[in-house]
Amino acid sequence: MSADDVLALVREDLRDFAGYSSARSSRLQGEVWLNANESAWANPADADATCRRYPDPQPEALRAALADLYAVAPERLVVGRGSDEAIDLLVRATCEAGRDAVLVTPPVFGMYAVSARLQGAPLLEVPLLDDPGQGLVPDFAAIARAAGGGGAKLVFLCSPSNPGGQAITLDDIAALARALEGRSLVVVDEAYAEFSDLPSATTLLQAHPNLVVLRTLSKAHALAAARIGAAIADPALAGVLRRCQAPYPVPTPCAALAVAGLSPQARAATAARIAQVRSERARLAAALARLSGVRRVYPSQGNFLLVRFEDAQAAFDALLGAGIVVRDQRAAPALGDALRITIGTPEQNARVLSVLSALRPSTAVPPGMSDAAGGGGR
Repeated sequence: MSADDVLALVREDLRDFAGYSSARSSRLQGEVWLNANESAWANPADADATCRRYPDPQPEALRAALADLYAVAPERLVVGRGSDEAIDLLVRATCEAGRDAVLVTPPVFGMYAVSARLQGAPLLEVPLLDDPGQGLVPDFAAIARAAGGGGAKLVFLCSPSNPGGQAITLDDIAALARALEGRSLVVVDEAYAEFSDLPSATTLLQAHPNLVVLRTLSKAHALAAARIGAAIADPALAGVLRRCQAPYPVPTPCAALAVAGLSPQARAATAARIAQVRSERARLAAALARLSGVRRVYPSQGNFLLVRFEDAQAAFDALLGAGIVVRDQRAAPALGDALRITIGTPEQNARVLSVLSALRPSTAVPPGMSDAAGGGGR
């Protein structure tokens, strides 16, 4: 599949779209900048006097840092405001309203459907299968049939899935990309990839130009408020997405924070946090599974657990009453008794168990969790 084949999946009216030519996109150099109607004086709150100037649309230092982090060529990157912006850009750039569909696999992250609706794109749904051993997993045969028969320009896969927690193997992703070659872009949302044992789908990009991978610094890198994410795609498609972006999507302070947050020292600290999340995930899952009021704890490759309760309302209310806010999933398809619990610190996880243990008689909290309640955890 060539770059021309990938561009054939873009809306015809946008394939040669030049986009807005901002004051920074011209790459002019000079000492006195009078081309963007910016203030010649800094705001008193701007100590470094950097915010009076418009930012680089795709900050070079940030692109380089992300390219190194994800082991991809910089020309494949589209940096933007979290992966949410990338989802919106993909839908707008590929789907003609009322004609080109978006396929999702509920229960899943809701922004795919929101972006489709805003664009007027038909929504195709292929529910995840609830496998007793594996948890919530995609039905790849049904996805391929529905995408092909329903005119899907985009197929969104979440790996690890939110809220299910399961990751998708590279073999399954590659097989779907091959099956939909020339017809659909397969978009793998890897917002939680750092917590997974499986390798990233970025390793498949060279072989499958109709594959797009979404990444973010909001989760494992602890920079949610900075709103830094990226779409990683075929260079030709990445160029189209950049031309569809707002002129200055990445604020200078956010870009600077992200670059600092991807230094060798910061990445080492991130790796340590990820290791602790994985450890706490296993301990919390085992402890929750032993509570009599818990029906099921789904296996997870993310930084959260999906949990079914005998009385989800009572569990939610008890946690909220103790000052613990979790995600109510009961409105999601087939999850009428489920809550999603983010993995917190050892102390926070111990508080969750303490509250839920008090709801019904249950077995004792495993060693380590009770220690954490007293402040002795890692």
